[in-house]
Amino acid sequence: MKNEMSDLERMRHSAAHVMAAAVCRVFDNVQLDIGPSTDDGFYYDFDLKDRITPDDFERIEAEMQKIVDEDHPFECRAVSRQEAEGILQGQTYKLERLAEIPEGETITFYRCGEFQDLCRGPHVESTGKIKAFKLMNVAGSYFHGIETNPMLQRLYGTAFANPKELRMYLQQIEEAKKRDHRRLAKELDLFSISENVGPGLVHWHPKGGRIRSIIEEFWKREHFRNGYDIVYTPHVGKANLWETSGHLSFYREGMYAAMDIDGQEYFIKPMNCPFHVEIYKSGLRSYRELPLRWAELGTVYRYEKAGTLHGLFRVRGFTQDDAHIFCTVEQIEDEVKEVIRFCNFIWKTFGFTEVKAYLSTRPEKAVGEAARWEQATQSLEAAIQAEGLPYEVDEGGGAFYGPKIDLKVKDAIGREWQTSTIQFDFNLPERFDLKYIGDDGEPHRPYMVHRALFGSMERFFGILTEHYAGGFPVWLAPEQVRVLPLSDDQLAYADEVLAKLRLADVRATVDRKAGKLNGKVKNAQLDKVPYMLIIGKQEQENGQVAVRHRLAGMKGACLLEEFIGQLKKEELEKSTMDMEVSD
Repeated sequence: MKNEMSDLERMRHSAAHVMAAAVCRVFDNVQLDIGPSTDDGFYYDFDLKDRITPDDFERIEAEMQKIVDEDHPFECRAVSRQEAEGILQGQTYKLERLAEIPEGETITFYRCGEFQDLCRGPHVESTGKIKAFKLMNVAGSYFHGIETNPMLQRLYGTAFANPKELRMYLQQIEEAKKRDHRRLAKELDLFSISENVGPGLVHWHPKGGRIRSIIEEFWKREHFRNGYDIVYTPHVGKANLWETSGHLSFYREGMYAAMDIDGQEYFIKPMNCPFHVEIYKSGLRSYRELPLRWAELGTVYRYEKAGTLHGLFRVRGFTQDDAHIFCTVEQIEDEVKEVIRFCNFIWKTFGFTEVKAYLSTRPEKAVGEAARWEQATQSLEAAIQAEGLPYEVDEGGGAFYGPKIDLKVKDAIGREWQTSTIQFDFNLPERFDLKYIGDDGEPHRPYMVHRALFGSMERFFGILTEHYAGGFPVWLAPEQVRVLPLSDDQLAYADEVLAKLRLADVRATVDRKAGKLNGKVKNAQLDKVPYMLIIGKQEQENGQVAVRHRLAGMKGACLLEEFIGQLKKEELEKSTMDMEVSD
C-alpha cells in the first residue's frame, strides 16, 4: 500500500475545493475540472470566459476567507451514476471524469456550503480548519494533458497549518527567486541557451565550463578510487538495438527521428544502458570477473515538450553521470551498500548535508522472478539502514523492471531535490540474454544495477548554483582569486603575482581596468570571486598581498606563498563554511 494522504495534503486538497467555490462565486458560468493537492500546495483547473490574472487573486482570496470563516462542514455522499450525471449537468469536464470511473466503483461527492464536487476525498472536517493559504500563480493546462484538448486555466495556491509556516514558505519563495540559476547564469556568465541552436540545448560558457570540468575531474577520480572503470560509447545506435532494449516500444515519443545511414535506421541515444550491455556481451564473462562497475559521462538526447523546458532543470540534451554494475547474487548486497555510501559521500562533499532515501518496491505488473525482487528490495533496504539514512517506503511504487532507491537532498534554503537513483533492472539482462559462467561451470543471469549519482550534469549544476546562490566555495569557484592593483604602477607586480598563482594551479585573473579600488572590489563582489588580492605601493615594496575575502572582508597583508598555502588548505578541505544564506 502507498502512503495515505497526510494531514497537510488533506488540508490542501480541501483548500482546492474552497478555492473552486470562491471562483464560482466571483465568476459566472465556471466549468470545473480537478483540484488535487501537490508537494507544495494545490491547484484547480477551470474553463471560463474570463481570463484569471494575478489582479483577481485578492478578491478570490477574500471570498475564500469568507468560506473559511463560515466553517462549512465537508460532507461526503455516495450517489448512483445516474444521480451523479444529474448533479453534474452542464459540467462537460466533470461528466467526462465521471465516465472514467469504472462500473461498480463507489461515486462520491463532497459538499462545503453551496459548493459540491465529484471527489474521492478525504478532506478536513470543515472549511474552518484551513488556517493559512495564499494564491500563487495561474497558468494554462490542457485537459488531460493532451495538446489537442481545450486549454484550461490552472490556478495554483498553497496552504499551511498556521500563518507562521505560510510566512516562512513565502520567504523561501522570495529567496528562491534570488537564487534562480537562470538569472545567476546571466549575471555570472555561466551558460546560455540559444534559440538559433534550439530550445533545451545548453551552451556552457568558460566560467560554467571551468566549474563543470572541476566537477568531472573530481567525479572521475573518486570513481577510480571506488573501483569503477570509465567507458565511452557512441551517440547513435541502430534501430534493432533500441528494439531489443524496448525503447522503441516504450519510449519512442521521447526519442528523436531516425536517420538513414547506409540504408539502415539509426537513432540518437536517449540512454546509455544498452551500450554498456553491449560492452558486457562483447566477451564471455566469468564469476571471477564480477562485479563489473562501469561509469560514463554520456550525453543523451530526449524530446521534451517546449512548455516543460526550464533552464538546466529540464533540457533536451544532457550528460548523465551513468554507471552500471553487473554482479552475482552473492555480491549484490555489498555492492548496493557501497553505492549508497558513495552517493552519500559525494553529496556531502558538495555541501548537501541532509539526504533522505525513498525505496520503491514491486508493482503489480513486473518482470523478473519474485524471489529476485524480494532479494533486491531487501538489499536496498539493508543498504539504506547501514548508511543510517532516514527513508520512506513506497510499496508498489517501483518500475516494472526492478525496485529502486531515490535519494533526495535539501539545499541551503530547505528545498528538497530528487538526485541520485539506484535502480535494479531485471528487464535488460533478459532482453539481451546476459550471462556469466558460475563456479559450477553453468551459465547464470547477472544482476544489473543502474546508478545515476548527479542524475545529469546540467540539472546538478543548476541545483548547485542555487544552493550556493552563485557564490561557489573556493574549490569549485571558476575564478578563485582576482588581483586588484591600485594603479598602473603595480601592474608589473600584479602580473608576477598572477604567474605564481597560476603555477600553483590557482584560478586567477588581474583587474587591469582603470578606476578606483572601491569599484574594482565591487565588481569582484558582484562576480562572487572568493578572494581579492589588493596590491598597492607598500605591498609591492614588501613582496606581499593584502587579502580580502568576499564575505569576511579584509584579512590583512601576508606573503603570497602564505596565502597560497592557506587557499590550498581550504581547497583541499572543500570548505563550505562561508556559504551565504542570501545575497
